[in-house]
Amino acid sequence: MDTVTVPEAFRKPFLPTPFHARARAACMTDQFIGWSGYSTVDVFTTVEQEYFAIRNSCSVYDLTPMIKYRITGAEAELYLNRLVTRDISKLKTNRVAYAVWCNDSGHVIDDGTIFRFAADEFLLCTAERQLNWLLDSAIGFAVHIQDVTDDIAALSVQGPTSCSVLKKAGLDGVERLKPFEIGRFTLGDVKLTVSRTGFTGDLGYELWMTPDAAEYAWDTLMAAGRSRGIRPIGSQALNMARIEAGFIMPHLDFVSAEATVHLERDRSPYELGLDWVVDLRKSHFNGRRALVKEQQAGPRRKLVGLDIAGQKPAGKSLLYAQKSCRKEVGAISSGLWSPTCKRNIALAMLDMPYFKLGSEVWAEIYMCRELVWERRVVKAVVVEKPFFQPERRKLTPPADR
Repeated sequence: MDTVTVPEAFRKPFLPTPFHARARAACMTDQFIGWSGYSTVDVFTTVEQEYFAIRNSCSVYDLTPMIKYRITGAEAELYLNRLVTRDISKLKTNRVAYAVWCNDSGHVIDDGTIFRFAADEFLLCTAERQLNWLLDSAIGFAVHIQDVTDDIAALSVQGPTSCSVLKKAGLDGVERLKPFEIGRFTLGDVKLTVSRTGFTGDLGYELWMTPDAAEYAWDTLMAAGRSRGIRPIGSQALNMARIEAGFIMPHLDFVSAEATVHLERDRSPYELGLDWVVDLRKSHFNGRRALVKEQQAGPRRKLVGLDIAGQKPAGKSLLYAQKSCRKEVGAISSGLWSPTCKRNIALAMLDMPYFKLGSEVWAEIYMCRELVWERRVVKAVVVEKPFFQPERRKLTPPADR
């Protein structure tokens, strides 16, 4: 197993991404936040305008700070199959798969996407740095792990007109990409890797390129999308879309088992509603024994979707079995008034048996109105998620808009 040089972005916090100059020029709020050592935009203009670009036209989001690990070697597939809960041997070349990895107790360390470029070449993308865990897990495997975060700039292009914008920019054939498929294209003289993936639950693509091509790619996309409502977006608008899509976010909907301080705060894939990425039929992987026991006994709690009456859910609102009693049965981790669904929605961790579909609980919500905090207790119902899943997300080719 080879050692890895720690990238510059890890040593110096809040470095500019290759898109920073363009983002700075477009940002009217000067709201920047840190992500994995980079500085990124939280809000460009208003959250509402950016959100509706995702759902009604085309949005562009700087994905560069996503941590990227290139994993190669004769036993790369064997190593990843030992690391994650999903069966990576089923992942075909030029395809992407969502995956989670756990500790020996079957609790989630992190989640991410795995790109397969060849039989022995993969790219693991995750929101958090996981180098130590990946290296420890690689002991005994003929595999090379390289942090290539600084070497790859990335843009997420999402929304109903995203495919039309990419075609207008010159990416001929991009409309033939199927969900979770990878393709190679040229943008002028720039070589791009394009995946039909995203974090919005909508039609969308992610563009991967060398940092020196970043500003040219940004300018070309903005020019091509001018008549199709293209707009750069920040993290707040993206967070709204991912809640509607039912996607989980680290530090909000779960905390890595390596970072929890209190017992019972770490979560298993079953508790997070990720049963579909756990394959107990494959050979041994980290946490398998614990997950076999949990599958047999059933999870004690589960992350579910809630439809909430009344006001917008705020923060970590508490959930109770009955309005008149104080038996706490869970907590809301993420919530919002959904402009598209026209209802209050939330992701919440609920104890058994209250996480069953159709169960009713009571949410204690605190609202700030004209500098005065008010407490509300409103009814909430466990519902299916995702809350929003448009047909265009899976159509190939997408409708030409």
